Amino acid sequence: MYQRREFVKYGLAGMLGLFSEQLLAGNGSTGTRSRKIEPNSLASRSWDEMRDLFPLSRERAYLNNGTMGPSPQPVIDAYVKSIEHTNVSGVYGGGKPEALEALSRFLNCDKEELAITHNVTEGINIAAWGVDLKPGDEIILSKEEHVGNGLPWLHRAKADGLVVRTIALGATADETLQNIRSAISPKTRVIAVPHIPCTNGQVLPIREICALARARNILSFVDGAHGTGMMPLDLHDMGCDVYASCCHKWLLGPKGTGYLYVRKEYQDELRALFVGGYSGLDWHVHEAVPFIDDNYTVGAHRYYYGTQSAAQYFGIQAAVEFQEAVGKERIRDRIAELNEHLFQGLRSLGTTVEILTPEERISRLGVVAFRIRNKDNNAIKSALHEDYEIRFVAESNLNSLRVSTHIYNSMSELDGFLKALSEHI
Repeated sequence: MYQRREFVKYGLAGMLGLFSEQLLAGNGSTGTRSRKIEPNSLASRSWDEMRDLFPLSRERAYLNNGTMGPSPQPVIDAYVKSIEHTNVSGVYGGGKPEALEALSRFLNCDKEELAITHNVTEGINIAAWGVDLKPGDEIILSKEEHVGNGLPWLHRAKADGLVVRTIALGATADETLQNIRSAISPKTRVIAVPHIPCTNGQVLPIREICALARARNILSFVDGAHGTGMMPLDLHDMGCDVYASCCHKWLLGPKGTGYLYVRKEYQDELRALFVGGYSGLDWHVHEAVPFIDDNYTVGAHRYYYGTQSAAQYFGIQAAVEFQEAVGKERIRDRIAELNEHLFQGLRSLGTTVEILTPEERISRLGVVAFRIRNKDNNAIKSALHEDYEIRFVAESNLNSLRVSTHIYNSMSELDGFLKALSEHI
């Protein structure tokens, strides 16, 4: 039986060591290489070699990372090892400080500014219901929202008599910024937009949007579902007040994990509507009348509470360490390389293919959205499903398709997809 202190030290190096033992024993999911895997070697491994760390099935090409990012084996091992430890030892907990430390380092923010959540939507709801708004106040959303960002704000607006104004995304970053600027009125209190919308994969000029909001004393909220792990993030430099993201897409972490970043200076303004253990510094009950002192836990821990999954924490830590070992910039560049290859391949298919993702290089990275004109694109997705996993986009009645790729994908997979798609044009 191993002790908890031993498990806490069981980081990426230990997980890669465990995976190498599985390969040597012939028990690995991939089983194609039988040499020891060292964490410091990840930065120099070829992408074909990197693929061997993912147990993701090779029966078909998975081109839908924007929905769910398959984890590499070291992350899976960290998660499973924690579950085994909890059930063998009966000791619950652990991993939270390490996960917060890893995330804060990865995002360039203070760990006191982070709350670990179950998903992006949970973080968005904390923000949407916690911000101080009164009837008539206005919220700016884009017309390309995922239900996870759109519905919480619409629900709050309906409950409290708020006004929601929507803006169209432009073909360029400058045009999008101008559309937001034009929508601002004296009653605007919140700008809540996606970093990268789920619909067309456009990378918004978030730093400039947040600066615009700050100059007008407007809350800047970012739905960052598609930011973390796709590109290096510096939340302090970004300048947002609130950023909600997940760990199970581009970070390739445990499923059902996320985080909420709340700028330190804004935490006393964003109410914690749901509280529990660790939310406050002082509480007591007198004569069955509950009393909670208005003195919350220092930092973003006020927004999450009670029993959490230690396995999730250790999985988040392992996911961050895996990406750091590969190299955040190297990951971004590989994602961009795959994106460019697919984008140009779609253009070569002719004007029957309408590409919805902006051509501007700074406005795209890991996602390409498109549709075949005058076709039922959902039917095309179904026809390709046996060999290629992609996403049909029904939002905003787009009737379009979305391909999102990560480091486990290859150029040959994209070439095969383009060839298969061409047969449906």
